[in-house]
Parts: sequence; C-alpha cells; structure tokens
Amino acid sequence: MSIQNRKKDHVSLCVTGDVNYAKTNGFGQYDFIHNALPELALNQIDVSAELLGRSFAFPLFISSMTGGYSGAVSVNEIIAEFCEAHQLPFGVGSQRAMLERPDERASFSIARKKAPTAFIAANIGGCQLPQLSRTDIDLMLDVIEADALIIHLNPLQELMQPEGDRDFRGILGSIGELCANLTVPVIVKETGAGISATVAAKLHQAGVRVIDIAGAGGTSWSKVENARSEKPNSLFDDWGIPTADALQMIQASKPEGLELIASGGIKNSLDMAKAICLGADFTAAAQPVIRAVIEEGRDGLQRWFREWERDFRFVLCLLGVQNIRQLSQQYLRKK
Repeated sequence: MSIQNRKKDHVSLCVTGDVNYAKTNGFGQYDFIHNALPELALNQIDVSAELLGRSFAFPLFISSMTGGYSGAVSVNEIIAEFCEAHQLPFGVGSQRAMLERPDERASFSIARKKAPTAFIAANIGGCQLPQLSRTDIDLMLDVIEADALIIHLNPLQELMQPEGDRDFRGILGSIGELCANLTVPVIVKETGAGISATVAAKLHQAGVRVIDIAGAGGTSWSKVENARSEKPNSLFDDWGIPTADALQMIQASKPEGLELIASGGIKNSLDMAKAICLGADFTAAAQPVIRAVIEEGRDGLQRWFREWERDFRFVLCLLGVQNIRQLSQQYLRKK
C-alpha cells in the first residue's frame, strides 16, 4: 500500500474507528481542590503560555496529524488558518511522503501560505532519520518555513504496521546530530505510547529542548494498525505508559532547561489543567482537532476551541488562579 493511502486510512480510522486505548490517560486519579473564594473576576484570567521562548494565546499545540495525500490539503488549510487566527502552534504530519513524491508537497506548503506568522513545526519519523540526508531535512524545513523540527518516535506502531520499519538503530545519534547542526529547535514526541524518564534524559543529553510525552490513553496506534491488517495482533493494543504517569516520571528528575508537552488522550480542559499542575509546560491534542475539521469543517473547529478555552478559564477561576504559571500540584488531590 502506498504512503498516501496509508495516511488516508490513518485519518479515517482515528475519526471513525474504535481505536482508543482501554486504559485511561491517568488524569482521572486526580481531583481539583475547589476554591469557594477565588477572589477573581473571569476577565482577569490570563490563559497565555510560553514554549521555546515564544508566547502563545493558549497552552495547546495542535499536534502533528496529517499531510501527504490529496485530501490533506484542505484539512491543513483549515488548521493553519485557525492557528494563525488564535496564535497557536501547529505541527504538520510526517513529511516522509513528500520526500518520496514531490507532488505531495502542496499538502504541507499550504500550512505556511495560510499561516504566515504562526509557529509551524516540520515532522519526520525517527526511523527515517538514519537514511535521510541533510538536503532532505532542509527541504522539509524549507517547504513550510519551519520554526522547529518534530521527530516522532513510534516503535510500537511500526511493529504493528505490516509495512512498518523493523530497525530502530541509530535514531538517538541522528537526533543528536540534528540538534547540534540545525538552526531551529528539535522537538521529540512519541505517538501515543509515552516517553519514560530514562528516554527523556537521553534525549535531553542529545540536545533536545522539548519533549512531547504523548502517553497512552488516547489513540492506540496498535489498534489503528490492527484495523488495517489482515492478521491483527491485539496483544499490544493497550501497551504504553499513561500520560499522567509518564509526566510524573519525567518531572521527578526533569533536567534544567527541558520543556514538556503533555499529550495522549487530552480530551478536555480538565485534562489540560491537570497536566500543567503535574509539571507540563504545554499540552497538545490531535484527534479532537482532526475530528472537528473532518466532521464540521471550520465552524466545528471554532466551536470546539471556544468550548475548550471557556472551560479552561472556568477551571482557573474555580482554583483561584489568575494564570497558568501559578498552577502546581498543590491544586490537586488524589482520589
């Protein structure tokens, strides 16, 4: 099967298929400590956030999801315009397809055309890095005038994918070389199985400035690939570190200067706030965004965002907190 058809399958299954983890993201084990005397007006609350020294209007990164097939042009166009209007960072999907088929570049370049000032990150799989030249990397960055490079780690997905990679050697060294030589920062993310404290330490030592832990609790890419396979192997459908657990593992020994994005089953503003209380600098989501766009287009995406932003402000008000920099674990209790 071609990469283009595989990308279409992935998007379709994530929107309509039964591909979520059975295990939760882990945030359900916490409750907020309600403040009956917040002493705040709702319009005083500041929901802006910083990542990589840049200010954003809301602590939500629109995660890498799509690109590399014809239908992705309109999806990325809508998301890019949305991120431009709302001052949100945006990561395109894996650019492997455009390296193999130059005619697919339009599904990525549309992002920068529609979002001339937004923070946009390029994206490539860690498995592909050892085979790519610096020219390949520069092309990916140039096509979208990227502000950062996302490298996604997905060994579970690759193993479950019939046409997936089976060789995971040399990825860390390749990441280190890019960190040392690129003029844009490198962000490393998992695709839903989580990043442990041990792996986070290795990545930071290699020069990675931001890690998106992308834990278990949202889309199970094992389930996605099994839904595509003629011989599915469901044994690993629930494999992975829940997002809240991965965040706490890393936070316990977090190296100075490392920024953390929490993603993986972030399903509402309560999860966002809990993640930041537990040490995340930012949060990210993909599936709710792509579903809103596919099902209801621009209007659906705008409606979805208004609800999340409203509810996030409500959370901060009910905690008596004026901005996200004040959030900490003191506002949570274990159930």
